Amino acid sequence: MIRPVLVYRVEPEYSEEARKAHYEGVVILEAIIRKDGIVDAINIVRKIGLGLDQNAIDAVKKWRFKPATKNGAPVDSSIRFEVSFNLR
Repeated sequence: MIRPVLVYRVEPEYSEEARKAHYEGVVILEAIIRKDGIVDAINIVRKIGLGLDQNAIDAVKKWRFKPATKNGAPVDSSIRFEVSFNLR
């Protein structure tokens, strides 16, 4: 099986609460990449709070992938993401 490849990414927004607290961290999400390249069934594996978990989910929902393939045909696949929040 060939794994999915990210082709379009939207950066997550920083919550005002996290920005004011100068809070940084990594949200870990698990999701299904459907055979049409759309992200579905997102679950949080590791939370960081202050509104950043939901912002990570909202961004990942907009991501698009070249789907995984098996024997040359697109298939659904499970993938784990790390979404980083770093103040610049």
